[in-house]
Amino acid sequence: MELNKYIDHTNLKVTSNLKDIEKLCEEAKKYHFASVCVSPYYVKLAKNLLKDSTVSVCTVIGFPNGYNTKETKVFEAINAIENGADEIDMVINIEALKNKEYDYIKEEIEEIRDSIDGHILKVIIETCYLDKNEIIKMTEICSETFVNFIKTSTGFGPKGAQLEDIELINKHKNEILEIKASGGIKTLEEAEAMINKGATRLGTSNGVEIMKDGINNDGR
Repeated sequence: MELNKYIDHTNLKVTSNLKDIEKLCEEAKKYHFASVCVSPYYVKLAKNLLKDSTVSVCTVIGFPNGYNTKETKVFEAINAIENGADEIDMVINIEALKNKEYDYIKEEIEEIRDSIDGHILKVIIETCYLDKNEIIKMTEICSETFVNFIKTSTGFGPKGAQLEDIELINKHKNEILEIKASGGIKTLEEAEAMINKGATRLGTSNGVEIMKDGINNDGR
């Protein structure tokens, strides 16, 4: 298992500074992570720092609460791509989901998907606020809209990725949709457990520690 290829090396702290993002990108290049995930404000910087590498730049839209209007999210997404983002992680409108406004949610996803010209789209459903039926419904919507990933969490809610949620999503998704587990993944054991349940990406700010644990384990 090339564990590094699963990791979106993440720093979305509101207190992050230029040195933090420079460090994040240097670590991502060293370990050949799938991407760095940074705020829209740092997309241009990250793109420049990673220009001679294979590491993608990921950013977040409608983050972290998701209750922006569709038009706002579409603008955010287009702007992020123009600034150099390769991948977009958007938060669904959880309020709309609670109101069972499934057509609105589907339209929002489709409008953002169509606005980013084939770039990777991950849909954050924030599982900590959803019941099982809502998780299943969002899995179905993400499958129907042919996005690249369904993502469990922002990491800003009361709970992050849970194994039972990954298992539930994996059971109800189509063959195309991939799963990004995010939030609270701190150890090699947790990372491997998520992958074993079906996750193909991991959003974590602990990528370096996880990789070091993996290297140490391989050496034993």
